Amino acid sequence: MIKRHHHISMYTKDLKKNNHFYTEVLGLRRVKVSINQNDNTMYHVFYGDRLGTAGNDITYFDMPYVSGRKQGTNAHHALGLLVKDETSFDYWQERLEKFGFSSTKKDYFGRKVLEFEDADTLKLILFSAEGETLPSEWQPWMDNDVDEEHLILGMGPVQINVRDKGKMVDMLTEIFKYEVVENTLNHAILRANKNRLTGEIIICEKEGRIEVQGRGTIHHLAVQTENTDLEKVDEILKARGYRTTGVIDRYYFESLYFREDNGVMFEIVGPASRGFTADTDESELGTKLDLPPALEEKRQEIESRLTPISDWT
Repeated sequence: MIKRHHHISMYTKDLKKNNHFYTEVLGLRRVKVSINQNDNTMYHVFYGDRLGTAGNDITYFDMPYVSGRKQGTNAHHALGLLVKDETSFDYWQERLEKFGFSSTKKDYFGRKVLEFEDADTLKLILFSAEGETLPSEWQPWMDNDVDEEHLILGMGPVQINVRDKGKMVDMLTEIFKYEVVENTLNHAILRANKNRLTGEIIICEKEGRIEVQGRGTIHHLAVQTENTDLEKVDEILKARGYRTTGVIDRYYFESLYFREDNGVMFEIVGPASRGFTADTDESELGTKLDLPPALEEKRQEIESRLTPISDWT
């Protein structure tokens, strides 16, 4: 049912530092500047590849007054990013240090990775994509000073910590047809529809307090259906006792949201989408505020409450 990850969304306290990290340090394209459609007083900024292709988008909500999060369980914990192979780890360790960010090479569930934090303290993990078949539509952004052979290629595994691993495993396998790659007492590794790292979720069973959201919190992971329409997904979820938002038209794509039994938020994106060039020429992606048509008549009011883009780019 699930094709792969679609995007992931977090909170930033300082959009200027956030923008610098993802565009100047990691070399991603700021591919869309829009607003949180549930609260249009805050920006929603997307970083990704040349066109903001599904499976590439790292998105942040601008929340300058948010406090620091208190890490805990029942929350998304870390985001994986893919690079060509393990030889890129040395390159990225040196590059991150140049910009003032420390990193650590480590073993992570049987794989060699490079771990570090972004400007908002979100844990990021570089994975080797050697041997992987990556989506043919992915087009890494090249208008940067990152060596071409070491470019960030797209999203990889996402780690989620929960008190009850079994409930999340059951939900993902029974409803969304994820396949179990590994299942131990303390963790499980699942992959979507036989895809590899581009649809991998690592579930760790962790006791303790529930995470208090704040700066660097992952609000939700969005995954995209292969060919199942969202109305059908909504029916299935409700039949299993989950409360959903129902299908929401985000203009660029349609989706619905729900929380699984541990309280972790997921967004399910439909199989079809307009994409970010629906309202913006490719050459202008990420340079101006784009609003869905339903909010265009409120542009002046919305812009009056936002910090000008020129002040944080």
